[in-house]
Amino acid sequence: MREKRFEVVVAGCGVAGLSAAVAAAEAGARVAVLERAPPEERGGQSRYTEAYLRMKSEAEVTDDFETHLAENSSGTLDPDLIAESAQPRGQRAAYAAALSMAEPDVIATFADEAGPTIAWLKGFGLRFDFLPTQFLTRSQPRLLPVGGGLALVDGLAARAEALGVKMLYDTTAERLERDEDGRVAGLLARSRQAGPVRLHGRVVLACGGFEGNAEMLARYIGPRAAFLRPICKGAHFNRGDGIRMALELGAATAGDFGSYHAEPIDPRSGVSEPSVFIFPYGILVNKDGHRFTDEAPGTVDAHYESITRRIFEQRDGIVYVVLDAKHQRVPNYRRALRTDQPPIVADSLGALAAKLAVPPAALAATVRDYNAACVPGNWRPLEADGLATQGLDPPKSNWALPIDEPPFHAYPIISANVFTFGGVKVDSDARVLDGDGAPIEGLYAAGEIIGTYYRTYTGATSVLKGLVFGRLAGRHAARRDNAA
Repeated sequence: MREKRFEVVVAGCGVAGLSAAVAAAEAGARVAVLERAPPEERGGQSRYTEAYLRMKSEAEVTDDFETHLAENSSGTLDPDLIAESAQPRGQRAAYAAALSMAEPDVIATFADEAGPTIAWLKGFGLRFDFLPTQFLTRSQPRLLPVGGGLALVDGLAARAEALGVKMLYDTTAERLERDEDGRVAGLLARSRQAGPVRLHGRVVLACGGFEGNAEMLARYIGPRAAFLRPICKGAHFNRGDGIRMALELGAATAGDFGSYHAEPIDPRSGVSEPSVFIFPYGILVNKDGHRFTDEAPGTVDAHYESITRRIFEQRDGIVYVVLDAKHQRVPNYRRALRTDQPPIVADSLGALAAKLAVPPAALAATVRDYNAACVPGNWRPLEADGLATQGLDPPKSNWALPIDEPPFHAYPIISANVFTFGGVKVDSDARVLDGDGAPIEGLYAAGEIIGTYYRTYTGATSVLKGLVFGRLAGRHAARRDNAA
């Protein structure tokens, strides 16, 4: 078997892995990056995302950043355990040493290091701005890299290559290896062209979740995962290998393994992230022609995930947004439609029902009841206007106008699996922790593989998490005092 020696070996070539590689190389380490994909497809999901960042400036995260993460950082825990987790790590009771939750100090580090990480990225040419997004209404600002995730991947990769990082494409990490003292000392990998190879060095796992692994999806999320689809083609490279390898070494878990980040997409489209965010201006009906949720409880950026989860619960995991001609008077409404497929259009609700294969009588009754519950008011499409239905169950809390002006439009919607929530637990240096809450020496994690979220995703934090903890992991892994 071929053997190669480095000081830091990074599994994954998205923004998390590349950030780790660049930070380690800047600190003087010899670094290798393993990428399952060929060079032209490198970057996994990172190359396809818009890369929204939940920041109010280039130096500061939003005001609700830490609060929202903390509120969605664990399952239902004994309050005494939560209090115990606030104790210094070495002073906690044994049963609280490795709770499956995002630690308060990790969340604080995430917030504190976001601004310095953006400044670091700008230092080698990446640019950021508050650019338009597909959300017509927003509760929080969104900073974006100019050029999106692909610009991040290309910029970081160019910096890594300039620093001499070895890029090993078409190469998959398969198993971690420990030395006689128990430290992670490298990994076994398989190159598509050259076969097996042993890579020596401290390891950063940055190879994503398990969106592309049908067996893990069924095992953790359940059989209905068959109705999910990855948000982009890059997600098919994310097969849970890093999680599996870390768990085999006794890594502690964090994040909700039975859940994922949900986004509403058009199943007819093959483009990356064909999102449909226009539904607050119409009604959502299932295959039986019935409404099942409040389509507009507030701004779409804050509520689309919870609504998409209700979509996932419907028969066959598919629903339709039904709109009338008035939605075309929403300013810039096409920005809320990333699908490349046209709407399904008809001049009558009966004709629309036939095209959707929805029972015509049921759809007609649903629209009739909804229209009767709409009341006069001031319709303000670009802000939460409080124009709500009355006496309708479920209600519609904003933008409730009757659906009565032809032509009628519809789009099918399913839930995409943007990324899975379950992963490994890390400390504020991105070191992977074991079941007793102690760092597994020589092993780090960054990006989606870090279990962080429960219930509701804190929007526009995933890419930022990859950048921040990738940089932290690479910087710490490169330290000479980490050597065996």
